[in-house]
Amino acid sequence: MTENATKAVSQLLRFLKSLPPAGGQICATSAPKARASVATLELQTPTARLCVAPAILLLAARQGLIARDGARIRPLPEAQAFIARHETPEPDFARPHRDLTEATIAIGDETARVTRNLSESPLSALERLKGRAGEAYFPREAVAAGERLHADFTRGQLQPQITMRFEPRLGTNVKGARGGVADLSDSAVAARLRVNRALAALGPELSGVALDICCFMKGLETVERERQWPPRSAKLMLKTALMALHRHYTPPARRETRHWGEEGFRPEM
Repeated sequence: MTENATKAVSQLLRFLKSLPPAGGQICATSAPKARASVATLELQTPTARLCVAPAILLLAARQGLIARDGARIRPLPEAQAFIARHETPEPDFARPHRDLTEATIAIGDETARVTRNLSESPLSALERLKGRAGEAYFPREAVAAGERLHADFTRGQLQPQITMRFEPRLGTNVKGARGGVADLSDSAVAARLRVNRALAALGPELSGVALDICCFMKGLETVERERQWPPRSAKLMLKTALMALHRHYTPPARRETRHWGEEGFRPEM
């Protein structure tokens, strides 16, 4: 809905709520004022006088909200339905399936308050898992490493496509035309390279569980069932993979090189 349409609906709602059930009668037309460019109609009701723009009356009549008989105007039953439809908020059917919480994120040098859905991905639910002593089972840096892998996986356009493609199935490209990886942007290619380096750092033993949970958004129980692992083993394997992933993303500390020697040990050139 455009800004002008929203403004018109707001004015129409204000007029319909001010119009009594008995309606009213147009009694005068005021000329445009110095600061206004549209004339207004004065509507005499049993309780007060209403000023309304002719365009609002025309809009209400076109939508079947009022009946006009000469100078007499009365609301129709559809007017109350129109008011209820635009004033009652739409039901949020997705709210029972979401776990919303407020969080603060850093954007450059500034911070912003955002709303996070903790049920959006298995990684968000991992932060709530507790150990035997009540501490977080997955350290925050481990979860952050998994989110970073997922972000690169998404930027690299590696997610499987589940929607319909409207491109023809038969190849219609001209011989020598670009296609496949050549059509990716530089940022997508760089993201794919980062994913490949991360998976190579994890090795074949840990890269599979990291891909399944961090990138393909599978649950721990699903991974255990598909891989025929013992119960609660995927949690341990994932923690090991995420900690190894965190070490891969953490740059090594630079060591300061010191030279030990007596004064004048360097030969003069």
